Amino acid sequence: MVVLAKAELEQIALPAAQPPMADVRAVDLSAAPGPDRAAAARTLVAACEEQGFFRVTGHGVPQELVRAVEAAAAGFFALPQAEKEGATGEPVGYGCKQIGDGGDLGWIEYLLLCLTSAGTVPAASFPFSTLPCAAALLEEYAAAVRRVACGLLELMAEGLGIEPADTISRLVADAESDNMLRVNHYPPAPRPEQQAGRLLTGFGEHTDPQIISVLRSNGTTGLEIAGRDGAWASVPPDADSFFINVGDALQVLTNGRFRSVKHRVVVSSERSRVSMIFLGGPPPGARLAPLPQLLGDGGGRSRYREFTWMEYKSCSHRGRLVDDRLRPFEN
Repeated sequence: MVVLAKAELEQIALPAAQPPMADVRAVDLSAAPGPDRAAAARTLVAACEEQGFFRVTGHGVPQELVRAVEAAAAGFFALPQAEKEGATGEPVGYGCKQIGDGGDLGWIEYLLLCLTSAGTVPAASFPFSTLPCAAALLEEYAAAVRRVACGLLELMAEGLGIEPADTISRLVADAESDNMLRVNHYPPAPRPEQQAGRLLTGFGEHTDPQIISVLRSNGTTGLEIAGRDGAWASVPPDADSFFINVGDALQVLTNGRFRSVKHRVVVSSERSRVSMIFLGGPPPGARLAPLPQLLGDGGGRSRYREFTWMEYKSCSHRGRLVDDRLRPFEN
């Protein structure tokens, strides 16, 4: 379980607030070729331009698989702390309260797993002795959501008029793609904090570095997104849809046309929140820069200099969650 000292609790405490509900656009990934698919592509592009965030229906991931993975995750997080802390691999595994290397804390414990391009978990990345039944489920789930991510990126290319259609998706589907699966557990808020009328930071304000994030949770509130004016809005829970974040790398590829959404998780509920996030990143050596097709025939101004994914990832890991990681790469 998550245990924080009093000073640490004070560090992650937030004033009680009730932000408005976010109006989240829905994109139907099952739309057939023709007018319906063209309309879905337009909706997707508009959502990425306005919020950098939307939800996906018609994704084709069986609800039975989703429920089974959520149950397996809950079972893992219910294990004795010593067993969970023994579930560490290279370079990832189990973590608790500390997020990254910049000193950020949260009311959270998590699993972070490396994935192959097929969605499987390399044996070296995580010792599954603590949850042998969950290994196959996690791999099946990761492969399914990777297909969702690639389908969305192809639909996105259609909406932007980019050819070939796999211009962006192949960065996530490559054999060397830096794909990860993060499983977050936010335990119920500690009772003293609830009595004080405060909220806790589960995962602090940040953008995702990767190209795209595919997220779902167990229907518990807590996820919030920031609008262009900086105001926070609460994302309504949805037991059937997947939520999609535009990542920093996609903002670069679209030359800032799509925005990488700032988001956070706050904890105030007596119910545990479990979320699973597929993080689709390019290969380490992939060179990132605005796509020429989006700069116009006249060679429009590029907002970002060219850099490799490994260069960007290394830079982003050194800072705090709230840092603007793209600033050093702007022209």
